Amino acid sequence: MNCFRISLALYTLTIALLTGSALCSAVLFSTTAWAQSSKITILNSGKNKNIAQRKIDLQAEAKLLRIYQLIGKGQNRQALAESELLLKAQPNFQLAQLVHGDLLSSFVRPVNGLGDLPKSTQLAVSTTAAPQTNSPTAAATLNELREESLQRLKALRERPPANALPAQFLALSDKNKHAIAVDASRSRLYLFENSASGIKLVADYYISVGKLGVEKTLEGDQRTPLGVYYITGSLNPTSLVDFYGVGALPINYPNPLDLKRGKTGSGIWLHGTPSEQFSRAPKASDGCVVLANPDLNHIVTSVSARTTPVVIAERLNWVTKASLDAEKTSFNTTLMAWRQAKVQSDVQKFMSFYTVDFSNYGKNLTQWNAIVTSELGKLKGQDIALSNINMMHWSDQSETMIVTFDEVVVGKRTGVTKRQYWTREGKTWKIFFEGVI
Repeated sequence: MNCFRISLALYTLTIALLTGSALCSAVLFSTTAWAQSSKITILNSGKNKNIAQRKIDLQAEAKLLRIYQLIGKGQNRQALAESELLLKAQPNFQLAQLVHGDLLSSFVRPVNGLGDLPKSTQLAVSTTAAPQTNSPTAAATLNELREESLQRLKALRERPPANALPAQFLALSDKNKHAIAVDASRSRLYLFENSASGIKLVADYYISVGKLGVEKTLEGDQRTPLGVYYITGSLNPTSLVDFYGVGALPINYPNPLDLKRGKTGSGIWLHGTPSEQFSRAPKASDGCVVLANPDLNHIVTSVSARTTPVVIAERLNWVTKASLDAEKTSFNTTLMAWRQAKVQSDVQKFMSFYTVDFSNYGKNLTQWNAIVTSELGKLKGQDIALSNINMMHWSDQSETMIVTFDEVVVGKRTGVTKRQYWTREGKTWKIFFEGVI
């Protein structure tokens, strides 16, 4: 009797998501490994070539997706062979372990749900013993793995619109070689490359956020902050404990907007996973953004400190470049008016661009006024040039524009890099923070 089968109930979502070769090819193409290699040819999903004959080293998530596809087609033997190879490459990939266990079970009995093992069977497909499936710990682990599976599949199915960008990416400068956007609702991080041909999405990765979700407000609240941030450095893995994996990229939380709103906390990083763990549950960190080590390693080797923006949103809003250009042009008029007031050394007009609660690294508006008066007096009408302008737009209960640029007096060889935080007051934009970075 041919006993092996996995009930349609087990991977109903998988089958729905991956039915059709065109869709499967599109989803496979969207994964990191496909984006990273210019030599990869998309394979016809109807051809079931032996994976050992393939010279393409697919990224772990793409391999898992391929296994799901085979299960959806009822090709369990090949799915089992490919899951064995995946676990050889990534033995600590718990979700892959679970799927592999389901496949093994399907050869002796029907499997009716993800992780559907008899109560007497231990939740273990590796050499490490695991809790009984009827224990609270095992039940929680199963739920987390199911949620991880759903998040990976949904993110790969619900792809960003073609040629669209996150609404926060108003303008990247030549200095911004890369940009990052995190969609917490999809447990997904998107990596963009900025070149002469424009901004393009080059990779995306599964991520974990805070145990209690997003919208960090207090130290220790186990939430991931929402906003526009910048990578401030790269921590050498030799200086870190194993918990953080192959490295860490700190971001500038709390930023000036967070401080204005009274938010507390620090030490928010993009970091990897412990050596014994491939990935974590969708909500598993103390507030950091956590990636699998291979994914973090690619990001670490791609991005630069101080110039890489990181947008963390509950849900990203994807818009056309044309709509971003229109908004950028509109705000640029305001920025150039600020520059002109400075060139004219008109203190009163210049100060009208600042809010009453303005701050500059601890200095208030009155102290800033004294600094500006002295600076404009020395400028004496000399022209200034603004270059490498980066504009990021954050919208929640208020509108915030984060603008970074190089400022230099025309004729001089060097200048300073400044960052301003603007807020909309009615129909007018005003600066509530400005500082040299």
